[in-house]
Amino acid sequence: MLEIRHLVKQYKNYRAVNDLSFTIKPGEIVGLLGPNGAGKTTALRCVAGILRPSEGNVLINGYDIVTDQAKAKAGLAFVPEVPSLYELLTVEEHLKFVAMCFNTMDVFEQKKEELLGRYNLLEKRNELVATLSKGMKQKLSVACALIHNANVILFDEPLIGVDPAGAHELKQEIRRTKDAGGSILISTHLLDTAENLCDRVIILNRGTKMVEGTLAELRQYSGMENSSLEDVFLKLTEEGHEAAAVSHS
Repeated sequence: MLEIRHLVKQYKNYRAVNDLSFTIKPGEIVGLLGPNGAGKTTALRCVAGILRPSEGNVLINGYDIVTDQAKAKAGLAFVPEVPSLYELLTVEEHLKFVAMCFNTMDVFEQKKEELLGRYNLLEKRNELVATLSKGMKQKLSVACALIHNANVILFDEPLIGVDPAGAHELKQEIRRTKDAGGSILISTHLLDTAENLCDRVIILNRGTKMVEGTLAELRQYSGMENSSLEDVFLKLTEEGHEAAAVSHS
């Protein structure tokens, strides 16, 4: 389970994330939405332990990502928008390296073959990461995230640069993880994907949570009962910008 308590990330005079709180229960997919600069990627990096929160707590399966980092990260996987891979390792070596880091070599052989096949990487298994296309690197990044059986998975724009077949497989993987009791947080600009995939969404604007709920709840909140998530999102974020402009005038 993932729990965020009053998360703040401050850069000198700029507050990128402001008092953000939410919980993702086992078997739940939550979308993190917002316009550019809303604080989505900063929030994800704090949750992943890449950035240290200025205030607040991030709990992964009950372990604090700052004070109990090793135990927290044992159950955590993060798939960034731009894959951060070791380019002089082969595809298979990369998977093995990640499995060794998480001390999961006992199931590595079976898991490796399963993931290589699922993401069409079997023919690339002995090729250097540096030779892979952007889409193949993204698939490898996802496979690395899944190699140690994490139950809390963070995705930052997971479908960018992935071909339709790969995108379909990744959506299926996310649903499989949900069905197995995983807690999944997805940051994306693809609102139709969020509408079809997520159980609940959180909309950020200027680092602050504007609204959180199911699509039905967001429709009711915005007064747009029969509208798509895209229409609801555009109305709420436009109103948020207008409110911010009035408050600063």
